[in-house]
Amino acid sequence: MVLFTGGVVRGFAGFGAGMIFMPVAAALFSPPVAAGAFLLLDYFVTLPLQPRALRLCDWRTVLPAVLAAAVSVHLGAWLLVSADPLVLRWIICLVVLALLGLLISGWRYAGTPSPATSAGVGAAAGIMGGVSQVSGPPVVAFWLSSPHPPHVIRANLIVFFALAGTGSLLAYLIAGVFNGRVLALAIGGIAVYGLGLYLGACGFGRANPQLYRRIAYSLIALAALTSLPALDGWLGR
Repeated sequence: MVLFTGGVVRGFAGFGAGMIFMPVAAALFSPPVAAGAFLLLDYFVTLPLQPRALRLCDWRTVLPAVLAAAVSVHLGAWLLVSADPLVLRWIICLVVLALLGLLISGWRYAGTPSPATSAGVGAAAGIMGGVSQVSGPPVVAFWLSSPHPPHVIRANLIVFFALAGTGSLLAYLIAGVFNGRVLALAIGGIAVYGLGLYLGACGFGRANPQLYRRIAYSLIALAALTSLPALDGWLGR
């Protein structure tokens, strides 16, 4: 049910499945197994979403973000094993909640973002993904604050996660994350996740912009709140 729900959310919003899946999966399996399986599952099952998204996305902001994320994810992984994870997680959660408050306030990014701005957002997403497996909120907050319509925002997110995911696959391969348990978990979830993804994508066409943003805001809050170290005991982490 958790994987199916994550697929629906991912198909609808273009992001969010990891926020729903990872807290539960990390409690049932080891975090590396859960993260490796989800990366494989999400990367390959979402491939059918790519062709249309590639045509609709805003490459001027997506490409710098992708390139920066592909590099910074390695820094995130290094921080995870060398810095105090508890302190890092608290900082990340507070930053995400602050971004959410800014979005809810009605603030919008004025003008066209520079490549440097896009790269900075992508770098933050890569580091957060490496440290906590929560890479979505920086790029989601960035594009939601833009004047782009929902279909462009969704396309940006789909393309970003697909291309940045290639960098993550390389990082996980180098780190030795992939093994038989990871592959078995990923293969076992293909049908359920794929069905949820399809239904979510169908639902996107019927949603108005206000509903899309409300759901996106809710998912950002979910990412931050479920990642709070104070909830580790409740979530079995």
